[in-house]
Amino acid sequence: MWIDRQIEPLLAQRAATRPVVVLTGARQTGKTSLMRRLFPGHAFVTLDLPSEAEQAERDPGAFLARHPPPVIIDEVQYAPGLFRHLKAAVDRERGRRGAFLLTGSQPLGLMKSVSDSLAGRAAVVALEPLSFAEAKAARPRLAADEFVVRGGYPELYENLEIDADGFYRSYVATYLERDLRQVLQVANLRNFERFLRAAALRSAQLLNRADLARDAGVSGSTAGAWLSALEASHQIMLLEPRFANRTKTLVKRPKLYVRDSGLAAFLCGVRTTGARCARRRSPARSGKRSSAPKSAAPSRTGAAAGTSTSGAIARARPTSCCTGRGPSTSRTRSGRSTRTPATPARCGRSPARCRPARCGRCRSSAGRRTAIPSATRETPAPCPSTRRRRWPTGRSRPRRNPGRIP
Repeated sequence: MWIDRQIEPLLAQRAATRPVVVLTGARQTGKTSLMRRLFPGHAFVTLDLPSEAEQAERDPGAFLARHPPPVIIDEVQYAPGLFRHLKAAVDRERGRRGAFLLTGSQPLGLMKSVSDSLAGRAAVVALEPLSFAEAKAARPRLAADEFVVRGGYPELYENLEIDADGFYRSYVATYLERDLRQVLQVANLRNFERFLRAAALRSAQLLNRADLARDAGVSGSTAGAWLSALEASHQIMLLEPRFANRTKTLVKRPKLYVRDSGLAAFLCGVRTTGARCARRRSPARSGKRSSAPKSAAPSRTGAAAGTSTSGAIARARPTSCCTGRGPSTSRTRSGRSTRTPATPARCGRSPARCRPARCGRCRSSAGRRTAIPSATRETPAPCPSTRRRRWPTGRSRPRRNPGRIP
């Protein structure tokens, strides 16, 4: 089963205009299969074979004589000494387009050799994993959440019976042993795997190298080198911000993204589409009321005796004696009912705290105290008629300035 790639027209256009085309990308993204399908008339040789890689490194002239152009050379990074002879061969036939098509999965060493020997002669194209549109065209019943967990590697959609969890477990192990250990000289693979998981957990977030290094248990310089290696090997991407001020674009922190969603889900511990975060929002933060049943209100006998179902002292809502409200009934947290008598409009203070001798608006008989059980009393706000006015400067009243001329 072949899955059409959106990069095919671009790759064909580069091969029709440049003598050398270099196709890079992460492992298992389909570089070799894409080259062999688009250019069936080219010869094919892979340097994964130790004999071919040794001949290309020790005797490049004989290797190119055995494999004349047009030719596809796979995993060309295993023979760095071949690039100088490729440069001489390209200069001899500069007008020939698409003579050498190269693929490589280790961009660190590959791009160094390309920039040193084939500068101005080679076109570099990067192949990414499958996009959702490409996978959807191959599997019309594919859902978006399933694609996020399964990832974008073509082998997983060519055969749906492949276990994605086992595929990514072997992929990470192979990537650690084969590529990164050779390039970065990683001594402790456990630290690097922890670093990978910490980077995946920070996907789509602002990059903080100090926090990432601290969580992985490595130094800042080591974390920076590992980030550069992951970015060069097309495992992660650093997205730079965009501002109207160009200087701010350069100095602001980028966002970290894992290029393949399936690899990010595997490193984060997500195995199925139904997996959810264990952290749940509380009803107070989410803005929804709790669905827990309310406790039944106690009987009048229990309320009169001063007992409650929760065993705590129940406090009623502040009740004003002088707001002109009619009788009302309020319910406490424990379920007790408290009836508030009707009161005329006066100062707005609660019956338990109102003192007619100190409040000019409550000196009539309408502002007398109303008996409330001590267990339900609550200290209200001060009376507005006796509250002192506070000015913005903190003084009670503005000071006069006799010498100021109006």
